[in-house]
Amino acid sequence: MSLRVEDLTVYYQTLRGDVRALENATFSLADGEIMGMAGESGCGKTTLSNSLILLTPPMRYIKGRVVLDGQELPVSDIDGMNRYRFKEISVVPQYAMNAMNPTRKIGKMAEELLRSRGIDAHRVLPELKRRLDLVELDQDVLKMYPIELSGGMKQRMVMVLSTLMNPSLLLADEITSALDVSTQKAVAEMLVGFRDHKIVKSIIVITHDISILYQIADSILIMYAGQLAEKGPTETVIHSPRHPYTKLLITSLPKVGAKHDVTQLEGIPGKPPLLLDPPEGCRFRERCPVAFEKCVEVPPFLELDPDHFVACWKEIESNA
Repeated sequence: MSLRVEDLTVYYQTLRGDVRALENATFSLADGEIMGMAGESGCGKTTLSNSLILLTPPMRYIKGRVVLDGQELPVSDIDGMNRYRFKEISVVPQYAMNAMNPTRKIGKMAEELLRSRGIDAHRVLPELKRRLDLVELDQDVLKMYPIELSGGMKQRMVMVLSTLMNPSLLLADEITSALDVSTQKAVAEMLVGFRDHKIVKSIIVITHDISILYQIADSILIMYAGQLAEKGPTETVIHSPRHPYTKLLITSLPKVGAKHDVTQLEGIPGKPPLLLDPPEGCRFRERCPVAFEKCVEVPPFLELDPDHFVACWKEIESNA
């Protein structure tokens, strides 16, 4: 098993109190698996991703364990995690197109990154050039400043820099946002190529675009209001979802070939709760079409079918 997260809970400290952004997250990721994370804005996707690599104030670690390749990561210790960043776990950050230093040439940035981790940049240069070929970038980009690259080129360059040390786990946060459709497809396919070429073992892809996950992910994790709602194989989550939120999320997506005057899109009524003072029990119950008395209690995240986990009392009782 590549990654195991157990009861991970992280809050944001504010003057008004703690924002309960991530609670009791428990899931696993196998070697070679690409897992997509989806859900509405503010559901905790990026908080979960950041908690695995760099947990900085106002984020506050509450509890939980993160085990990568059999070794527990000190996620609550900013300095202690430094030995694992880039080498064992790395990230393509949200807004990656703005992640590079505009005052440094790209080759110089790569050299400084490697030197900061005690690696001889000249020894890695041949591999760096091979990876530029892999993402279809000319080697001359090493002599350029970031401003000289297009958005898609910047995104691919950040992907190369983030994986230079062959991390076991790569976190890719909204890597296709702000890109045109053809570039989105190319970048997504390159992520799969990184896994297939064993540059990284496993990947977590965070996105609002479930259609991207359908193309590249082996499994999908759905989050809602800081808690896990459903996780399962991609085909299962897309075609046979069991959590009411996942069902509504899938049915709100446009279908290829459907005409507006025949099939209109339906949104999800209501809005997510404020996590400064979230409701007790299932956080989706006020918007849920099948909520009942039991939903005032927090549902456990249980495996109801092989590799298919759901946090819903209605589904748990129907499965009993």
